Amino acid sequence: MNALLKRLGLRPENPGVFGGEWIGSGPVVERVSPIDGQSIALVREATAKDYEMAVARAAKAFVNWRLTPAPVRGETVRQLGNALRDVKSHLARLVAIETGKIIVEAEGEVQEMIDICDFAVGLSRQLYGLTIASERRGHRLMEQWHPLGAVGVITAFNFPVAVWSWNAALASVCGDSVVWKPSEKTALCAIAVTRIAERVCRATGADPAIFSLIVGDGKTVGRRMAEDRRLPLISATGSCAMGRAVAQAVARRTGRTLLELGGNNAVIVTPSADLDLAARGIFFGAVGTAGQRCTTTRRVIVHRSVEKALRERLVGAYRSLRIGNPLDRSNLMGPLINHDAVVSVGKAMRQLERQGGKVIYGGEPLGGPEYPGGCYMIPCIATARSDVSIVKEETFGPLLYLIPYDDLEEAITMQNDVPQGLSSGIFTNDLREAERFVSVSGSDCGIANINAGTSGAEIGGAFGGEKDTGGGRESGSDAWKNYMRRQTNTVNFSGDLPLAQGIQFGE
Repeated sequence: MNALLKRLGLRPENPGVFGGEWIGSGPVVERVSPIDGQSIALVREATAKDYEMAVARAAKAFVNWRLTPAPVRGETVRQLGNALRDVKSHLARLVAIETGKIIVEAEGEVQEMIDICDFAVGLSRQLYGLTIASERRGHRLMEQWHPLGAVGVITAFNFPVAVWSWNAALASVCGDSVVWKPSEKTALCAIAVTRIAERVCRATGADPAIFSLIVGDGKTVGRRMAEDRRLPLISATGSCAMGRAVAQAVARRTGRTLLELGGNNAVIVTPSADLDLAARGIFFGAVGTAGQRCTTTRRVIVHRSVEKALRERLVGAYRSLRIGNPLDRSNLMGPLINHDAVVSVGKAMRQLERQGGKVIYGGEPLGGPEYPGGCYMIPCIATARSDVSIVKEETFGPLLYLIPYDDLEEAITMQNDVPQGLSSGIFTNDLREAERFVSVSGSDCGIANINAGTSGAEIGGAFGGEKDTGGGRESGSDAWKNYMRRQTNTVNFSGDLPLAQGIQFGE
């Protein structure tokens, strides 16, 4: 452990605030691993004074960074991607240790960081505006994009490094600085990444404060960020309740938000579906990251004619699942983030049973020498009705509901009849069913997949959802526009001053 921490620039006690220099004068918090409950290292969190220093430095760094040519900004991000390549295995191991995520998923998360850096480097030469025909003789209209400012980024524990990179890589090539508030549960991952970014900035001559960090609780850091006019955009990933609080605070100062909130994702399985393919997609979607993804498959809406066959396949897959230390590559599921998460899933199961549902497999906590720390459990499969309240909530853990349906219209209605709208999928070999699902009257989610599960989004496509999921989009497509301000220019190259819409004013 000590060698790993040293390789990533971490110490037994680490300051949790960076704004060009490392400080931290708040409370010292111990970070323990959900793998075994053992201490990893200490983190000194932020005070209000620390917060002020970091945001002020990030705002100052922006003033110079915005003047740096975008391709030059891209060079810093290119080198950041290369630096991440150099430490991929080490950073992935820390992610696994601090979150309980299995090592192959942790490696995939770091690879996602590398990929988004590559994406952003290309983007640094493609921040295009428009030239627009004017209705006035001797005039031209032009639309251009300018850097926005210091951007606040609030991330959750389940993707402790990737979500920062989605925002930071794009925002920085757009000319913004970034102030990062990570989950306190994964503070060490955030400190390690910020130290990597600091080294890259010093090597390229960029101000290291363009990648600032503030570790602290919601009251000390999160609330201040939401209310801080120096942060024109707050990108927040987390629960729907957290997102609503952030959105309201930012709206009061007329700022912008980019929200990536909860998901209650469904897969529809039709009579024509390849059931083996569907079972594999649902299996990964439901138990990957121990069910702690916003894109986790939580509901399977299955046609009655294939319900029994699909259930048998899923139960068989769950029985074969190896659960244990996530650093062991033979295990496909590690612990949940903490004991409270296990308790939360148990409460949801009991509520489901009170509402007429039935657990058909799993749900038991795991203990003993093989499962130390109190954070392990067997993932659960249950039958349920779509209209009960617990099914409409997001239980952040490995709890999967099987819900029967009779016709596709009913299935789509069931899928859409929840407050969240992030990811969805349909397994079918019927072209009409597939097209219906992705049509305007089909899935109401930001992501709708055909013959693929709800998890596993690629960085080339815009990521995000509708309704209580927040409406934000990160990565892919034109998501870079979130991090810039749009400006329309009128250029008059004539000797006259005609008005638009043919208005005559005076002589």
